[in-house]
Amino acid sequence: MSDNLFSVKQTSPHVGAEISGLDLTQPLSDAASSKLRHVLAEHGVLFFRDQQLTPDTLKRLGAQFGDLTTHALKGMPGHPEVRNIYADEKSKHVSGEDWHTDMSCNETPPLGSILCIQILPDIGGDTIFSSMYAAYEALSDRMKAYLEGLTATHDGAKAFRRFDPNGKFPIATHPVIKSHPENGRKLIYVNRGFTSHINELPPAESDNLLTFLFNHCEKPDYSTRFHWEKNSVAFWDNRCTQHLAVWDYFPNKRSGIRVQIEQ
Repeated sequence: MSDNLFSVKQTSPHVGAEISGLDLTQPLSDAASSKLRHVLAEHGVLFFRDQQLTPDTLKRLGAQFGDLTTHALKGMPGHPEVRNIYADEKSKHVSGEDWHTDMSCNETPPLGSILCIQILPDIGGDTIFSSMYAAYEALSDRMKAYLEGLTATHDGAKAFRRFDPNGKFPIATHPVIKSHPENGRKLIYVNRGFTSHINELPPAESDNLLTFLFNHCEKPDYSTRFHWEKNSVAFWDNRCTQHLAVWDYFPNKRSGIRVQIEQ
């Protein structure tokens, strides 16, 4: 799809699109930002190449889609809204190494996140994104009906305790099945990184149902895999996707900057 604003090329049948024809270092027109927002909700994650973003230009870009929010983990000095995503030979863990939806432990999770990778290994370090629209649509009608009305607890400690053993992290409850606020499409809203249990079920039933849903949502059938290049950008919709940062490049270095956008 192409028009005088920018071009859109799908990267897989269910999720992901590469955008060309935009310079993200410059302010977007109202028409371009409005169309990007629509395309984001449709495709779940948008990819851009050769965008030399700084913390300031990244913040300006994110602010065109909503207020920026600080992360549960510390931001950059002088830029509290910007998080430095970094891993090297000293890292014991990397951000996003488990399947997750960003900050689903918040009462109102972020609309989306924008990440620009600036230092990367010669090979490896991809990010995989999965469509929760497609995961929901692949369920049987009986399972869809069963999941309606169930809620799940999302606990920040499950994801972040390893990075900050003494930290205090948010906990929130969300429906297992949600509708996207911009297009009404239904989606599965549980993830391995944050979801601890189904509130209406006893522990054994909750554990088994979540195991099924986690495995189902993480199937490659609903995913796209993004191969980063220097100054590539990914802008994903946290309301309808999950993602996984592949840590296959140890002990090499990978670094970038990221912002989160409030709903």
